[in-house]
Amino acid sequence: MKQQRGYSLIEVIVAFALLALAMTLLLGSLSGAARQVRTADAHGRAALHAQSLLTAAGIEAPLAAGRRQGDWEQGRYRWTLEVTPYLEPRQTAPDAALWQLDLQVRWGQAPTEQLRWRTLRLRSPAIAEGVP
Repeated sequence: MKQQRGYSLIEVIVAFALLALAMTLLLGSLSGAARQVRTADAHGRAALHAQSLLTAAGIEAPLAAGRRQGDWEQGRYRWTLEVTPYLEPRQTAPDAALWQLDLQVRWGQAPTEQLRWRTLRLRSPAIAEGVP
């Protein structure tokens, strides 16, 4: 009989161990990438909703001091909009024509699952008085 050469049991075990390690690292990378895609999607959707809300502020109804709240997508995203007259650092009284809008959008419970925008809007006297 000819002498046959093959793999020993130890070589096969080492090969399977290396394969298992490589698969573990690959699956870990894929799950991390999927988590990043979900996070980017949530941030992108929140930004689009916020942009829509801020664009409509002062157009659909005149700006008035106060706080409004609501949600989008059956409560998945919750928002709070606070409107206040803007006070420049050197001013003693607020300017009635310039308003500060502070919008916070939240989803989930983690501190990283929220975004905040702060912007200024010019309040038109004609809109404030209801003149077309």
